[in-house]
Amino acid sequence: MRRANRLFDVIEYLRRAKRVVTAQELARELEVSVRTIYRDVADLQASRVPIEGEAGLGYVLRSGYELPPLMFTEDEIEALVFGARMVRAWGDAAFTGAADAAVAKIAAVLPPRLRRIAETSRVTVAPGRTSPKDGYSRHLSPVRRAIRDRRKLVIGYEALSGERTERTLRPLGLAFFGPFWMLAAWCEKREDFRTFRIERITSLKITDEVFADEKGKTIEDFVARPQESSYGGLMRPRAAD
Repeated sequence: MRRANRLFDVIEYLRRAKRVVTAQELARELEVSVRTIYRDVADLQASRVPIEGEAGLGYVLRSGYELPPLMFTEDEIEALVFGARMVRAWGDAAFTGAADAAVAKIAAVLPPRLRRIAETSRVTVAPGRTSPKDGYSRHLSPVRRAIRDRRKLVIGYEALSGERTERTLRPLGLAFFGPFWMLAAWCEKREDFRTFRIERITSLKITDEVFADEKGKTIEDFVARPQESSYGGLMRPRAAD
């Protein structure tokens, strides 16, 4: 393991542990000698990484410290760029802007060789015929915000049968099944979980009503339900009816 990667791993291990970690534990985890750990920690402390403690007692990383995004492999850089391009092809405007800004921030602190990889990667995403750019992306951003803020939604929805209804929902999660975005929600009209295709939402309003976790109505309960559709993973319970 390169020393730079090992120093990164020392910081990450301490950050995740959130407790006092001995040099012996770090040495076992990173498969190096205790003496190497002593030397690495001393060098990190000299570089002003806020590691508190000393040899023989243990170490703890001061709360709130975050490592700058400097240490990436070529594959990691291409994965980040590909992810941003996927968002650009299939996400809403706010998502696209956030992805582009994140990649730009990372590229700004990369060494020249990795920056060239980020700027010239040939791994790309082809928009489909039903791209969100065709119009329905306007609902993605408010749905994401409602999920994040745990606020109920009132939507107008057109089912595959053509029936139009109004629903009050507890929005729980979003999943992308190219070319569709699916909203997982607790539907108060049906008193059960339902999934909703975003492009079939005809109107949407975020209410002021905040919902709390309630047994039987959480995202964990949703995922645990028996499979009732052809969608795997997150989107298991039945589609809206």
